[in-house]
Formats: sequence, C-alpha cells, structure tokens
Amino acid sequence: QVQLAESGGGLAQSGGSLRLSCAASGDDYVMAWFRQAPGEEREFVAGTTWNGASPRYADSVKDRFTVARDNAKNILYLQIPNLRHEDTAVYFCEADVHSRIYVPLVRDEYKYWGQGTRFTVSS
Repeated sequence: QVQLAESGGGLAQSGGSLRLSCAASGDDYVMAWFRQAPGEEREFVAGTTWNGASPRYADSVKDRFTVARDNAKNILYLQIPNLRHEDTAVYFCEADVHSRIYVPLVRDEYKYWGQGTRFTVSS
C-alpha cells in the first residue's frame, strides 16, 4: 500500500511561483502529478522515473514546469514559475508501482493517489 500526501497549495498571484510537494511512503516506482481544473477531466502534468532521471511533461507545461524527486526524503516536487490563471486546479500526486523506468501518460496506470492540493491563481 502506497500513501501519498500533497501540500503547497493555496492562493497565488499571477506571475508568481509555487512549489508543490508530495510525501510518499516509498520511492521505488514512477510518480507523477495530475491536475483537475473545475469542470474538467483530470489530466497528466508531469512525471518522473524512480530515480528522477527521465522526467516527462504534458505539452502544455513542458517549457515551464519542473518535476523532481528527492528519494532520500521520499518527496516529489513540482515547481511552477510564472503562474497563469489556467494553472488553477487541484493537483494530485499519483504512483505507478508497476513501473520504475517508464512514465505513463494515462491515468489508468496509476493505482495510488493522494487527496490533492488546490491552488488558485489570481490576477
């Protein structure tokens, strides 16, 4: 059983930056961030292999977001600079315990997720 707990949400200003964190109960698997905006489906944002060596990003964020993990602390991070209103969403940390080196884009591959952390970007 994998336990995940996200933190770092809140209210942020457009143009500012934010870092989300996800504390995990282990580290030997792929982890990813998904987000769900109001009225939208949950979508893949970014993910990384067990050692953080091969991050993968959605096209919509790949030139701006940075995903990283600290396995010494079992924490997954998502750094978001230059915040935009469309970043407003609930962000979920998810784990694919059957994979170490391939980051799936489809949510069905991820069997564990946290409660999510919400942040709102105001102009």
